[in-house]
Amino acid sequence: MNDDALKELADKIAHKYIITDGHVDLPYRLQVKKFKLEKEFLGIPIQTDQGDFDYVRSKKGGLDAPFMSIYIPAKYQKTGGAKEFADELIDMITGIAKVHPDKFAIAWTPNDVKKQFKKGLISLPMGMENGAPIGDDLANLAYFRKRGISYITLTHSKDNQICDSSYDDARTWKGLSPYGRKVIAEMNKVGIMVDISHVSDSTFYQVMELTKMPVIASHSSCRKFTPGFERNMNDDMIKRLGQNGGVIQINFGSTFLDSKVQDANNANRKALQKIFEEKGIKDRKSDEAKAIIDAYKKDHPTLFADVNTVADHIDHVVKLAGVDHVGFGSDYDGVGDSLPTGLKDVSKYPNLIYILLKRGYSEDDIAKMCYKNVFRVWQKVVEGK
Repeated sequence: MNDDALKELADKIAHKYIITDGHVDLPYRLQVKKFKLEKEFLGIPIQTDQGDFDYVRSKKGGLDAPFMSIYIPAKYQKTGGAKEFADELIDMITGIAKVHPDKFAIAWTPNDVKKQFKKGLISLPMGMENGAPIGDDLANLAYFRKRGISYITLTHSKDNQICDSSYDDARTWKGLSPYGRKVIAEMNKVGIMVDISHVSDSTFYQVMELTKMPVIASHSSCRKFTPGFERNMNDDMIKRLGQNGGVIQINFGSTFLDSKVQDANNANRKALQKIFEEKGIKDRKSDEAKAIIDAYKKDHPTLFADVNTVADHIDHVVKLAGVDHVGFGSDYDGVGDSLPTGLKDVSKYPNLIYILLKRGYSEDDIAKMCYKNVFRVWQKVVEGK
């Protein structure tokens, strides 16, 4: 099959099968922009040149079930108000579906997505990023499940009441807290998937010992390509996730994909900072600073991973755990301008499918990555057996 035919097949596959993505940060992006469900704002999730996600681009790329991230910044763990903020973001997403019933629909289960896919609708399942809104009341898990939350990322950038974060050196609990152990059991009971993205390694292994259900990593990549970056999963963890029946959904951010790219960009930033210091420039927004930045970038452009790098991570997971344990977890609208070449927004999934076809994956393999693997876990957790 020649290259053009392969690209055409990739586009067909992208629209033939459901594509689910484990993590899209649209809700927080819109919240920061003070989104309101009023007429002048209704175009934001439909068609826009802002951010990485909208309806038009999703349809072009074949994205049918992006998990909307109900992201709770760690600051709410100190200030309070985490539950209220979560409800605000959930209200936003349910509101979008309500005012655009011909385009979007909320999804609580895989079957919801399948029915809505047949109607041509984009489903909006939801995952909560940071379990802070659960507070100290396990009853909140059933509450959020009824509100549409299908997974909870146990923590985010700081240790919380449930567990330790991969980004926090405090290691408050040395893994899960005593309360966090109860949270895992209750999530299994009420039908919410446990998401181990963002957690410390100790937390991961303790979850594996406790959970009676398969788990997901909604937006993580392979540490093999980013040595020392605990936010990604190492080889042993990926194997253990496979034994659990779980799925790692590959994050598209260049930082998650290639440490060499990150190191080169960091070196450029340091060099630019040195120029500012030598010239005594403190205001980076000044005309002088902007001119220096523009001149520097001409010779030292920002580097990115590319779509092939994402496929490298998929290959690695398949090698370690098998094709049944990998999916897509882009982190669109959550990783800023670090997205890889060829996957800059939600219209680009066919580019990844094309690379996977070139690498010899079958249509059934790709269908598993697109949705079947995650749906298997999701359905098992929903059924509780």
